[in-house]
This record gives sequence, C-alpha cells and structure tokens, in this order.
Amino acid sequence: MSRPLKLGVNIDHVATLRQARYSTMLNSPNAEPSLLHAADECEKAGADSITIHLRADRRHIQDGDVFELREKIGTKLNLELGDTAEIVDIALQAKPDFVCLVPETREEITTEGGLDVISGMESLKKTTSGFQDAGILVSLFIDPDREQIEAAAEVGADMIELHTGAFANADVNGGDEELQALLMASELANELNLQVNAGHGITMKNIEKVLQVPHLAELNVGHHLVSQSVFVGLRNRVSEMLAVMATYSK
Repeated sequence: MSRPLKLGVNIDHVATLRQARYSTMLNSPNAEPSLLHAADECEKAGADSITIHLRADRRHIQDGDVFELREKIGTKLNLELGDTAEIVDIALQAKPDFVCLVPETREEITTEGGLDVISGMESLKKTTSGFQDAGILVSLFIDPDREQIEAAAEVGADMIELHTGAFANADVNGGDEELQALLMASELANELNLQVNAGHGITMKNIEKVLQVPHLAELNVGHHLVSQSVFVGLRNRVSEMLAVMATYSK
C-alpha cells in the first residue's frame, strides 16, 4: 500500500561536500562522498524519489551526476533546473521522471523564492510542452500566491511545488500567517487539478505544521536531512521523517 504522502530527498549538499575538496578531481578514486551511496541510503530508508538541482554555475551537481543517477538509482529522479536552453537540453537527454522548474541567480546561496510564472509565461509554456512531449512530468516551484498558481495551471504544468521557505523562516516552528497562505494555495491548486508538492526549509521541528496543509502528494527535503546525517546517518534521518509523515491524512 502506498503512503498518503511521499518524500523526495534532495542530495545536492552531498555534492557540495564532495566539491569542497574534489571539484577538480572528480575522477579520483578518493572523491567522496558518493552521490550514489547517498541515494542508496535514502532509498533503503524508503524515500520515493531523489532530487538534484543542476545549476548553471555547477556549484554542486555536475552533468555527469545527472546521467549516472538516472541510470543507477532504483527510484524516481526529480531534476530541478532553471528555464535555460543549456540545462533544458541536458534534462531532455537525461530524461528524469520529472523536472521542477525553479528561479535561479548566481548570487544566491540557495533558491530564495518562487518562480515568477506570470512574467515567464510564454517561455515556460514552451519548455513545459517540450518536457511533456518527452514523457517527463513538469512541476513549477512557486510561492503560495493565488495569481502564480493560476498561471501555473495556464502554463499546463502537471504539478506545483509550494515554496515553504517563508513559512519555515518565519519562526522556528513555522509562522501561522505563512501557514495560512500555504493552506489557501494548496486548496486552489487542487481545484485547478494540479498535483501539490511542497519544499524548502522543512525540518523535523516544523514538519508537523506542514502536515496541516491538505492535498499534499510529496515533500522535497534536502539540507536538513543531509545536515543531520552527520550526527545520525542519512538513512536514519530519512526514516525518522518518513515515520512522522506516515501520520498525514489528505
């Protein structure tokens, strides 16, 4: 029996640790930690998908990582990317199970907000259609904003990923006002027949509030799980989060 709420684990920061020492020696037998090992640990814990973000500046995930993970992992691959010709072409070659289009600037440390679907409408329509023609499902990473959700439906996306960063950063346990915005956004997206995922800043401290959001299909969590793995191991932390998520009821 499938769980009511799935978990995608973002392993970008496993690559961040590797790149800190081996960015120019990726073929070295000493290059570590291994993304495949990390993905395997997540899968053994019960993760439903592996998420990676191939950025234009290649600060963590590299092109070769995308193809190797696509070939060798046992579960689904979710590729995050900006709507740029170079990265879109790589994604079409690698053929992940689904892609999540995100905003991207070189100066940011991590994704800082949702995609502006309204201003990028025409390009996003073309990119979305191209992925769907290749059999790849498309998600748009957006803020819990009514107009952006309506625009995502107009683009023809299969799903959205609600940006939970404002909620997570409002308070150590998540802000109530920001939570209400997520509740509204999820209800609207469901009415528009968009699958609803969520991610960014989700931790074991705030996940119980996240689970108040209805209609969620999948959470994408990365930094918290990788950070905590230093102390308890990646498989253990993923298992612990899945145990909490098992209480979710749509």
